[in-house]
Amino acid sequence: MDDSEDSSIASTMGFSGFGKKARTFDLEAMFEQTRRTAVERSKKTFEAREREGEENKPQTSPTSMPAASGSGLRKKKESSSSTKRSQNPIKRIPDSHEITLQHGTKTVSALGLDPSGARLVTGGYDYDVKFWDFAGMDGSLQAFRSHQPCECHQIKSLQYSITGDVILVVAGNSQAKVLDRDGFPVMECVKGDQYIVDMANTKGHTAMLNGGCWHPKIKDEFLTCSNDGTVRTWDVSNDKKHKSIFKPRSAQGKRVIPTCATYSRDGKLIAAGCQDGTIQIWDRTMSVHTKFHCRQAHVPGTDTSCVAFSYGGTIIATRGGDDTLKTWDMRNFKKPLNTASGLPNYFPMTDCYFSPDDKLLITGLSVKKGEGSGKLYFFDMVDFKKIYEIAVTEASVVRCLWHPKLNQIMVGTANGLAKVYYDPFQSQRGAKLCVVKTKRKARHAETLTQDYIITPHALPMFREPRQRSTRKQLEKDRLDPLKSHKPEPPVAGPGRGGRVGTHGGTLSSFIVKNIALDKTDDSNPREAILRHAKDAADNPYWVAPAYSTTQPTAVFAEVDSEEEEPDNEPEWKKRKI
Repeated sequence: MDDSEDSSIASTMGFSGFGKKARTFDLEAMFEQTRRTAVERSKKTFEAREREGEENKPQTSPTSMPAASGSGLRKKKESSSSTKRSQNPIKRIPDSHEITLQHGTKTVSALGLDPSGARLVTGGYDYDVKFWDFAGMDGSLQAFRSHQPCECHQIKSLQYSITGDVILVVAGNSQAKVLDRDGFPVMECVKGDQYIVDMANTKGHTAMLNGGCWHPKIKDEFLTCSNDGTVRTWDVSNDKKHKSIFKPRSAQGKRVIPTCATYSRDGKLIAAGCQDGTIQIWDRTMSVHTKFHCRQAHVPGTDTSCVAFSYGGTIIATRGGDDTLKTWDMRNFKKPLNTASGLPNYFPMTDCYFSPDDKLLITGLSVKKGEGSGKLYFFDMVDFKKIYEIAVTEASVVRCLWHPKLNQIMVGTANGLAKVYYDPFQSQRGAKLCVVKTKRKARHAETLTQDYIITPHALPMFREPRQRSTRKQLEKDRLDPLKSHKPEPPVAGPGRGGRVGTHGGTLSSFIVKNIALDKTDDSNPREAILRHAKDAADNPYWVAPAYSTTQPTAVFAEVDSEEEEPDNEPEWKKRKI
């Protein structure tokens, strides 16, 4: 039915029409129109690109040739300068800016940074472990938590696990602890039996710990080394006994003390630096014999303070107590690759650390008090020459850490400082988050008042008086005995209102009161005794009846008249009483 038929029917029925008709759509025609439009637009775009390409083609005229060659030379110079900048290792050291975290006044002997770089934990000789949150700190740079997990033992090592949820704490006692991110205890290793000779038969360490670290692949496993001559691995879920034990031995088969220990980057090897100057490396699954062994790595009798694996896994760096820094190739472990001497080391935990690209090796220098500043040295791994140094502070540099994700360097010093070096362009997050925040203003206690409820339409008897001044209100509260919690004064005189008086009303209080009275008799003791002689003679009761038949008559000396006369003797002859 078309429109003409509709209109004729509507006219015969006496009205103008049937109203608005629903609109119809031809979908096939619309799809065809859309396809044609897309094809036309794509053709136009393609033609425009072709025209631009023809216009940008280099002209063969002699006038345009020098310009093209000049631009090419400029591009070559820029690329060569960028490659030179990337090849210069000093440019990659993030030391343009620094922040200082005040841990305390004693040596910062441990540093730990979680894998994400959000939190830093520091420990020192003052037994304190402090937690620093870069995202939560402001410009005042204050730690958000500080406590002593190992009581009166110096902190030797701190390290976050690979997941960052727990922290390994190694102190001067024989029991390592595991804390969560907020510093609450999770696990504590058991102490071994110190009367057993064979350390393999004890469940834990029996002497002071020297170091420890987490497994780089297994999140629940860590190792510790101790003065009892063992290196033990542990599982967080089992604090009753160690997982496995490794016993370093000297050339004569005697026990030696491991001063530092660590895992390799893949977690398959365990390396320990010993007190006799040796470096011993075991396979993690075989604890009997060493896989690699170097007898004369450092001077015997000096404590090797650090053993570190490179990120590549084939190079080992050792920091000796003989003031040397050496690198070793595991494929040829008999002699060192490079040696740097003349690096003073006064601490048993002085670090050495590889840069994230394995091209630099850093270590700290120790100095005596008042003899200069402690420095952080950077060595090139190619020729092992010192290419850079940072003067940190007027004290020894003990700990150093180069975080690969943040690209920031953390340093712990002997005067209680923890410094963070960073570059605004090369570094990520970390210290950059807290330096941009302003210090929070301290809230004074006087400004904190009770919330005032305003009820303007309340009756006068229920309306609270408006507070005009905080100081005046505090003065009024001070005068009110109930609000100021004034203690009740003691009751003077007899007790009243259910309270006992000052001296009380009991017999004991009366006796106590009269004990302190002065009843001293300054009279002649002879006269005091003879005062009762007549009563004793007239009425004998105690002693006299028992001796009445045998007791002789008492004869007392009479007072001579000579004693009453004045004494004419000189003063120096008189007897001194």
